[in-house]
Order: sequence, then C-alpha cells, then structure tokens
Amino acid sequence: MKIAVSGKGGVGKTTIVALLGYLYKEEGKKVILVDADTNGNLASALGYRSAQITPVSEMKELIEERVGSGGIFKLNCRVDDIPEEYSLNLEGMRLLVIGGVKRGGSGCACPQNTFVRNLIASLMLEKDEVVILDMEAGIEHLGRATAKAVEVMLVVTEPGMRSINTALEIERLAKDIGIEMVFVVGNKIRSQKEISFIEDNISLSILGFISYNEGLIEIDMKGEAVFSNKKAAEEVYKIKKRLEIKDFV
Repeated sequence: MKIAVSGKGGVGKTTIVALLGYLYKEEGKKVILVDADTNGNLASALGYRSAQITPVSEMKELIEERVGSGGIFKLNCRVDDIPEEYSLNLEGMRLLVIGGVKRGGSGCACPQNTFVRNLIASLMLEKDEVVILDMEAGIEHLGRATAKAVEVMLVVTEPGMRSINTALEIERLAKDIGIEMVFVVGNKIRSQKEISFIEDNISLSILGFISYNEGLIEIDMKGEAVFSNKKAAEEVYKIKKRLEIKDFV
C-alpha cells in the first residue's frame, strides 16, 4: 500500500499518518513513514523529539556525494540505501524525515530537489513495505512517474472553507499528475452540522469522519505518541478498513 496524505496546515494529517502507520505495523506489516512536510512534526506524533533527527535534505555532504556540485548533477543518483541507513527504527516502523528544501535567496536548490525526488520515487516504486507520506498542501515531491505508484491520496480537511478550498486544489493537482484515487477524511468534527458542511461543500468521496479529541491535545503536551489515544486509534482504524475495500478503492 502506498498512501500520500495531504491537507491544509493544522488539520491533523500528521496524527492520521502516525495512527495509520501504527495500525499497519500492528498487523505485522513493514511500514515506512515519510515526513515530507516542510514544517514536519511526525516524529513528535510518534513520541520522539524532532530535534533528534537530521532531515535528509540537510545532509549536505551526502547530497553532494550522491548528486554532485558545481552545477553538474546526477539526475539518477543512488538512494536505495537511504531508508535503512538514515531512518529512525521504531520497532516495526521506520521514520524518514525529508525536511524542507530551501528556496529563493538561500541559493540553488537543484541538488536537494534531485535527491529528494529520487528518494521519494524509490520509496514509492521499489519498496514492498507500506509507505505513507505526510505531505504539505502541495505535491512538490511527487512527479508523474512517482504518482503512478500512489494508490491513494488522502486529503484531510476540517469544517471551514479554507480547508475545503485547499482540499479541492489538492485534488486538481493530484489528478494533473495521474493520481485518480483521491479521498477526503473529515477531522476535528464536533457535530452533525459540521459533517453536513463538509458533505455539502466538497465533491470528493469521503472515507469517514474523525471526531474532535481533547485527549490528543493532552498527549501532544506530554510529548507522547498519538496511538496511545484509544478513541483516535479506533476511528482511524475504520478509515483504514475502508481503504482496504477493493470495490471502494
């Protein structure tokens, strides 16, 4: 299973990624979680401090060795060893933090972009594990070739037009590069009115809804893993089971 999870910042996609990964791991599957969000905090959602992990995009010596420098770049650089060598092993799950690729006045980002794109493509096209990408609202890390390996794009949204509009834009971008299976997960739901709001304002197929959960806020304050919250795990489990219904997907 190859899943990309996207959505407007703050909608709870990282929590859902962490819970999905945990549920697949509990089934005995090998799981690779990829934090591809510039402001990623997937490590924190898994109960680890992000500061302990160096993002791959900041490994300058490694990138220079694999991609090159001075304006001459290897477009097909070696990345197959990265998941094993540079990920955090979480007893059945591996966490790989991509980090942000600097732009604008920070200098040429070509080496980092080349390396990251090759890495994501390798994960999606060559790995047999369950791979779950925690992405930004954009789809910068997914090229057309990589998109063919994405089985499902989950767009997490909360009740609100900004979140809805972001979801619709993600759908457009995803389909532009060939991702057909784009579904919505409604998060932070407090009432039937909010469910109806999402249903009335979005045309995408909806996998399900996850309720607002004060317990997750307390877990975040303590720095604990989100899957210690039983209610959240049960609700995401229902989302996962719907993903596995072949007639639906």
